[in-house]
Parts: sequence; structure tokens; C-alpha cells
Amino acid sequence: MKIPPYALLLLATLLWGGNFVIGRAVSGDIPPLTLAFLRWCVAFIVFFPIAFGNLKREWRMLKAHWPIVLLLALTGVAAFNTLVYIGLHYTTSINASLMNSSTPIMIYILSFIFLKEKLSKFQILGTALSLSGVVFIISGGSFASLVDFTFNKGDLIVVVAIFCWSIYSLLVKQYAGRLPGHSTFLVTIFIGAMMLLPFYVYESMTMTNSIHWQWSTIVAILYVGIFASIVAFLSWNSGVIQLGANKASIYLNFIPIFASIFAVIVLGEKLHTFQFIGGIAVVAGVLLTEKK
Repeated sequence: MKIPPYALLLLATLLWGGNFVIGRAVSGDIPPLTLAFLRWCVAFIVFFPIAFGNLKREWRMLKAHWPIVLLLALTGVAAFNTLVYIGLHYTTSINASLMNSSTPIMIYILSFIFLKEKLSKFQILGTALSLSGVVFIISGGSFASLVDFTFNKGDLIVVVAIFCWSIYSLLVKQYAGRLPGHSTFLVTIFIGAMMLLPFYVYESMTMTNSIHWQWSTIVAILYVGIFASIVAFLSWNSGVIQLGANKASIYLNFIPIFASIFAVIVLGEKLHTFQFIGGIAVVAGVLLTEKK
């Protein structure tokens, strides 16, 4: 039975929304670099038998674009989730997921700067509205925070993570016709994990209790390694193929919705007024940029 594309896209965003909550939930049990490294180790083990056949046939294509593959591994695998997990030690999963919704806006800005793509009036207005929502969330809705420039460092780290993911997304978009999806993902997982390895070793050697092994930590590692990585990736790609990239991108706005619901239920986080207002501004800005 063929699964409808909207169901696949919703499943992907639901799993990605859970990633923010899981990262926050185990922040006291698993150091961020360790969680990121183990995540991609699990993902590689699971995805290897799925994509290895394609890799043997498509290796020359990857080799021809090895600088781009390295940059994809650095920004999308090694940097993005690692920075998110570090940021979640200092901020809430609701804040992080809401700010993550500004990714399309960041991509528009990077396209304008580096690819010289022209922005429509709706994209300019949407970008301003969405970024104002991000600033409102980071400042906690406080004008004094803006004046004093006293922001939560976790929020700022998440902003850097979003910047890395935007570079990754832009590269994926630019090289979609030249780099095979599954093979590229498998290789970037491996390279990204190797990039994280020395940081994981350093973190393990410098922390007296690097990880608290219990059922919750094992489940968390398996979740982010299998469901938030492989299952979400395959579901999203399949949904995009059936529905189209433009229509599918709207579904990314479900990530903060699912993350907020999980955060309230699982972590007992409270959805504050400034988060609600800022989140609406971010999502409204993204929708405005899609207007023709």
C-alpha cells in the first residue's frame, strides 16, 4: 500500500520535532558531542546496508564533487546537530524548534548574498517578519535584553546551528541533480562521524562521568540515530518526490508544533507568550516568502 505524501512529511516533521525534545531531555545524562557522535554511528550502521549498493555504482559522481561532499558532512552532519545539542544544555526545546523554523529565511539570505538571487517584495517582507520573530524569542520578549544585548547563549548557539543547516540545505538544492541522494547521505554520515571522533574522545577523557548509561539514554541514542535520522530522512525524501519541494517545505512548520507539544507533555516546559508570538511571526514570515 502506497503511503500518502502528506503522511510521510508529517511523520518526518514529527520525528524531527522529537529530536529537539530528546536532546533536551538527556542533556544531563549524555554530553552533546557524545550524543552527536553516537547518533551518527548508529545511523551509519542502519543506513549502510540500504545505501551501499548505490554507493558502489555512484562512487565516481561523489569523487568528482568531493569538496562539496566534505562541506555537506561538516555543515549538515558534524556541525548542525552537535550545536543544537550543545545549545539545548542552555535553552528550551521550544525555543530551539521555533528558531529552527527560520531556516528557509536563512536560505533566502544566503542565496541573495552568494548566488545573487533576487528577492521578491514578499520574500523581503517575510524575511524581516521571520527574523524579528527569532529576535523576539531570543530576547525572551524583553526590550531590555535587546538594549543590553544580554541573550541566552543556548539560543545564540542554535542560531549558529541553523546557519550551518541553511548552508547544507542550499548545497543540497544546488547539487541535487549532480549528487545521488542515498550515496551522498551515507558518505556524509561517515565523514561527519569521523570529524566528530576527536571531539568525542576529548570530551570522554576530560569529563569524569561522560555518559550515564541507563534505559533512557540508550533509547535516546537509538531514537536520534534511527528515527530522527534514517526514518525521517527517507520519509521526507519520498514525500518530496511525490508532492514537490515547494509544497513539501510548508510542512517544516509542523516541527515546532510537534516539538512544543512533546516538550509540554514530556519535559513539563511551559509555552510562554513571547514564544507564541515569536513563533507566529517566524512561521508567518516563512509563509509570506512563499507567496507569488
